Amino acid sequence: MTEAPAAASPDGALPKTYDPAGTEARWQAAWEAAGAFHPDPNAPGEPFSVVIPPPNVTGSLHMGHGFETALIDTIVRFQRLRGRNVLCLPGTDHASIAVQSILEKQIKAEGGSKDDLGRDAFLERAWSWKAESGGTIVGQLRRLGYSVDWQRERFTLDPGLNKAVVEAFVRLHEQGLIYRGEYLVNWCPASGSAVSDLEVEMKELDGHLWHFRYPLTAAAEGSASGGPDHLVVATTRPETLLGDTGVAVHPEDPRYAALVGQTLTLPLVGREIPIVADEHVDPAFGTGCVKVTPAHDPNDFAIGARHGLPLITVMAKDGTMNAASGRFAGLDRFEARKAVVEAMEAEGFLVKVEPHRHSVPFSDRGKVPVEPLLSTQWFARAEPLAARCREALDAGAPRFVPQRWEKVYRDWLTDIRDWCISRQLWWGHRIPAWFVVSETGGVITEATPYVVARDDAEARRKAEERFAAASRAAGRELQLEQDPDVLDTWFSSGLWPFSTLGWPDENAADLATWYPTSVLVTGFDIIFFWVARMTMLAGAFTGRMPFADVMIHGLVRDENNRKMSKSAGNGIDPLPLIERYGADALRFALVREVAGAGQDIRLDYDRASGASATVEGARNFANKLWNATRFALLNLGGETPASLGDPDPDGLTLADRWILSRLARVNQESAERYRSYGLGEAAKGLYEFAWNEVCDWTIELLKRRLNPRPAVEGEALSADALADQRVARQVLAKVLAELLVLLHPLMPHLSEELWHGVTGEAEDTFLALQPWPAANEAALDDALEAQFTELIEAIRVVRNLRALAGLKPSQPAPVVFVTGRPELAAVLNAASGDITALTRAASVEVRDPGAAASERCLAAVSGELQVLLPIESLVDLGALRSRLEKDIAKAEKEIKGLAGRLANPNFAGKAPPDVVAECRANLAEAEAQVALARGRLEGLG
Repeated sequence: MTEAPAAASPDGALPKTYDPAGTEARWQAAWEAAGAFHPDPNAPGEPFSVVIPPPNVTGSLHMGHGFETALIDTIVRFQRLRGRNVLCLPGTDHASIAVQSILEKQIKAEGGSKDDLGRDAFLERAWSWKAESGGTIVGQLRRLGYSVDWQRERFTLDPGLNKAVVEAFVRLHEQGLIYRGEYLVNWCPASGSAVSDLEVEMKELDGHLWHFRYPLTAAAEGSASGGPDHLVVATTRPETLLGDTGVAVHPEDPRYAALVGQTLTLPLVGREIPIVADEHVDPAFGTGCVKVTPAHDPNDFAIGARHGLPLITVMAKDGTMNAASGRFAGLDRFEARKAVVEAMEAEGFLVKVEPHRHSVPFSDRGKVPVEPLLSTQWFARAEPLAARCREALDAGAPRFVPQRWEKVYRDWLTDIRDWCISRQLWWGHRIPAWFVVSETGGVITEATPYVVARDDAEARRKAEERFAAASRAAGRELQLEQDPDVLDTWFSSGLWPFSTLGWPDENAADLATWYPTSVLVTGFDIIFFWVARMTMLAGAFTGRMPFADVMIHGLVRDENNRKMSKSAGNGIDPLPLIERYGADALRFALVREVAGAGQDIRLDYDRASGASATVEGARNFANKLWNATRFALLNLGGETPASLGDPDPDGLTLADRWILSRLARVNQESAERYRSYGLGEAAKGLYEFAWNEVCDWTIELLKRRLNPRPAVEGEALSADALADQRVARQVLAKVLAELLVLLHPLMPHLSEELWHGVTGEAEDTFLALQPWPAANEAALDDALEAQFTELIEAIRVVRNLRALAGLKPSQPAPVVFVTGRPELAAVLNAASGDITALTRAASVEVRDPGAAASERCLAAVSGELQVLLPIESLVDLGALRSRLEKDIAKAEKEIKGLAGRLANPNFAGKAPPDVVAECRANLAEAEAQVALARGRLEGLG
């Protein structure tokens, strides 16, 4: 086994400075070498599983991956502590279009093309890319401290997953849910492939709206005496008019009712095209006449289908005009646009041109406008698959967190088109269909028959059963050729939750134990891309939804609150931040920023220096915990929580009972927040508890008891002092050891290191695998917590008054509290020793409100408690009065200026509301400061 980190010895041998890089590397190696996160399906414990969203093998991880990793790992580490049998399964996605695009650019830069290289050589190069890029990504995930089972790592093109993809395709085809046909698809000329609707990004662009005159045919003109001799249509894509096969008007539009059924002569082409009536047309838009190009627009395709219009394709798949475009053949589509407009103007058909801002569909991968083109593709019938998902959703599966995303998911499942699943690429899962090319002259055509099979042998058997006899009779040898296309990446990704667990082997132990998975953690932007694909395919093949919960997280925004993107160049690489501050600091900072499930977070970042105040704050928190643990190790007398045992309740001080009550409450609150995916709330709550209540207050309160002094110098400590010292050690050890468990899901490396230091456990005993501590409900005391909060605030007020008086830190001064509440008075009296130690009080007195103060005092109020600091003999009262008077004068000057601004109608009525509100708040604060200072002056006499 790889040597685990050297745990700190109980005598305090924890290094003075926290080294996150060394600590994190050692524990990651130790966990992996010990197989800490490699679960046994037969192990005890309720199963809990997560299959991580597989990052694409397209380079390296970005901050979004870092955020998602932090969220997922926080969840699974907590579930391990709960005693669940946890599987967190990692993997990567082959990303067909993205990877092929990268490789083709590389090959082009070398002066070649993929076709020159050939399919086999190209795929060999793609696998090399995967090995390099996938290895980089896995290394980065390890740096983040991901507690996944690396022995079960998967890749979407692994043989086992390929088997699942083939099986899924074959079964769906056998059920009639996959078919091949010619339909209008989104075509990306850059990648040379069809893309799904979900892979299309709409961009708002400034363009033009061209208005063209289409003349009625001579016959129509004669029959429509006195009527119009033309119609005017408008388009943003003039090059497509070459494929027009009709013009549509609304059936209830009186302007054109008499023209329906007549024909127009298509300019530049001379083709007669009919005027049809269709309810899709908006009579209020433009002239109310719409050119219909069924082969180049999805809405026109539907109109054409309703009216039997022919489909004429005028564009090739590389984005150039084809032979059907006549004199424009060979031109690029955008060159053709310009040429068509010039020709229409030259021949008198151009009416006008208007500037027009409109949405243009772009290929998300190819980064060019897509072209709707007729193409023979493979499709999955989406409605039957979606129907199962809607039924499951009605029964509550899966549960969305936050719930608002359920409606988005349901709406998409309700309005769904068939899914184009084929892509004209080489990198990916090759479609398991074989064309019997011997039936069509040795080439694949639209009419070539095919068989769908699991492998070559099965394909040949099926083909021989259907075609061998006919081939022999015709004297042909049966010849098969596998479809050269691959499946949409989202098809294989849609199988991810169960293919990774062994499906289609229904008896696979992992599948039986961990499917359905427990939760999917993912971004809202791929609910359609991925979440719905997984539920559709899981419903079809397993009869169950693939996960119980779907936790939707927001985006990581940059320092200017902008969405990060490659095109904007504002991404933040997580690795430099890890190297500077540590993985735990980055993880904690990201999770702590979450204000609520599904909300975006903002990451502060200075691009010039590479610093992040947000992450630095988390690193400071880590240092605080480190130093607190060093203090504990130096003051526990070489003992551990186990050797010290639990303290006797009768020996607990007020402060002990308070922190143990807070510990039990924070334990309960943290467990509930982790369980309900309130991870940001869990991080914030633990930060406040650890920093303020444990490190600042509890340790300060315990210091004098951990190092007691004998009543007489040189004598031994009394039995009572020794007993109290042991109680103090017991409380400190218990609080710190339990706190480290509570923090472990958020800061796993640091907590593991410090926990070993506090507990003295063996190197191969991991905090990551310990049980979540049971909250001591008997310790809970609501009233004490409330009263102790008042005590802490009272101590803060005393310290502030001492600072105002200018007392030196070592200078004692009496403290007087005035309250009419007996229970608060009892707490103050019981804590007088703590108050004395923390405020350098010469004496602590608790008075009833009826007892008048004869001393000259500085006074302040904390809630219902009045705090007095008698200082007459301790400071120069004249100098103090002078300072207070100067403060009052300064504040009154500020009040005058602020009040004047607010009285000015030009400011109050015209300035932004937030500016006016800030001005009013500043005025109220200044007035309060003046009142406070005047009250203090009065107290000085």
